[in-house]
Amino acid sequence: MSESPVRYLHAMKNEGELAKPWFVSETSSRPQAGEPLVERLQPVHNALLHRLVGAGPAGIFTALELLRKSSTPHKILLVEKGKPVEKRHCPKDKTGVCVNCKPTCAITTGFSGAGAFSDGKLSLSYQVGGELPDLIGEDFAQELIDYTDKIYLEFGADPKVEGIYEGPDIKDIRKRAIQAGLQLVDCPIRHLGTEKAQQLYLNIQNHLAAAGVEMLFNTECENIILEDSVCKGVRLREKDGTRDVLAKQVVIATGRRGADWLEKICAEHNIAHKPGTVDIGVRVECRNEIMEKINKVLYEGKLIGYPAPWRNKVRTFCQNPGGFVAQENYDNDLAVVNGHSYKDLKSGNTNLAILVSHNFTEPFNQPIAYAQKVGELTNMLGAGHILVQRYGDILDGKRTWANELARTNVRPTLKDAVAGDITAAMPYRAMVNIIEFIKMMDEVVPGFASPETLLYSPELKFYSNKVKMDTDLETNIAGLHCLGDSSGWTRGLMMASVMGVLMGRKLMEKHGF
Repeated sequence: MSESPVRYLHAMKNEGELAKPWFVSETSSRPQAGEPLVERLQPVHNALLHRLVGAGPAGIFTALELLRKSSTPHKILLVEKGKPVEKRHCPKDKTGVCVNCKPTCAITTGFSGAGAFSDGKLSLSYQVGGELPDLIGEDFAQELIDYTDKIYLEFGADPKVEGIYEGPDIKDIRKRAIQAGLQLVDCPIRHLGTEKAQQLYLNIQNHLAAAGVEMLFNTECENIILEDSVCKGVRLREKDGTRDVLAKQVVIATGRRGADWLEKICAEHNIAHKPGTVDIGVRVECRNEIMEKINKVLYEGKLIGYPAPWRNKVRTFCQNPGGFVAQENYDNDLAVVNGHSYKDLKSGNTNLAILVSHNFTEPFNQPIAYAQKVGELTNMLGAGHILVQRYGDILDGKRTWANELARTNVRPTLKDAVAGDITAAMPYRAMVNIIEFIKMMDEVVPGFASPETLLYSPELKFYSNKVKMDTDLETNIAGLHCLGDSSGWTRGLMMASVMGVLMGRKLMEKHGF
């Protein structure tokens, strides 16, 4: 496959004329990993047309559900800014340092979005993953999770479920959490693993291609096309220029990385939305021995607290037993920290995020920009790298030096992180919330607040632009739907996938697909 936009399916030249025959690519057999697709063009008359912008879990599962539930011929175009799964390679694996790849970061962009290179955790409870249950109901959300989980199993997910242990240890952890003023959220976890997730999503990618879904990679959606307040299609930027592509229904699912872009699109075209929550925090790393009990019993301990004095919501997120701290690069050279956890490769450390939720009121309406500024300031102090600081140094009011990291029990798994002072960039309110939450966590996990515990910054979650929708996932713009993390309604792989499944069903029910 070439590095230019890859078309797994081709159409007639004039894409605006829906009455013309559409040509669908057909493969003789299911492609294997890394195998180029063999195209045989077949005409399909009167095919129904929809465009999916973003090949993350939400867009992928919309396409999957359309294929699974409808016998009607479809013309599905999946537009992705990044590369196919098999071409997503991070140079850091060989160089040991981030080289700030252009135009896109392979870790965050490409088929499956950040899912292929994340720790690959599927949260199997409606209580985790955003606010979609508030829109569609908790029972229905759980039903969709169970359904979506079975699809993941079909494509190779590990049958083992973590975090379902019952016994005296879980009671002890819960008791300690209550005493500390924290809420322990029960959530079974299906762990794909960073390396296993890539193969699973490759299986899905090959399945979609074999089913005739067109996938345009290295292709960016510049804008949507409106006519009399009706969405008629999208404007795409490819290697050789721009073109307009028309469609009966457009689904925007640009993920966490595309949240800022979608916010601008909403403002430009009066798509009903409101500023939502933005999460600012750190990634904490400590020895596995400290986290041994909670790792064994819960695998991922999800704890929520409201520390004094401000009582902002603070939570743990994305716990990685034996995992590795990782750097992700966003637009405008913004470097943020995340965590990866492999099935087979293990470190001596556990990492997890501590996130402080910020909800802004009028007149301020730019929460994403606010979080970006925090990240940019931190990056400035680290000369473009992630900053790391020992917890004890924060309490002592001093920066951390590289030679100090070299002689501690907790050795950083992010090798090119720069020792420094994260408090010089972190907002005071957020920093105090993080410190107080760590003290609360220490009552649940003794040793968590050790002076040697490492804090990496910035950890940012851009969920802030919340698009207003009804229970049918309809926006105020006819023909336009917004899904996944960029919509503000979901957080994480499973709930974004669930929203895609629901979108596929609604397209069939409401629009004759």
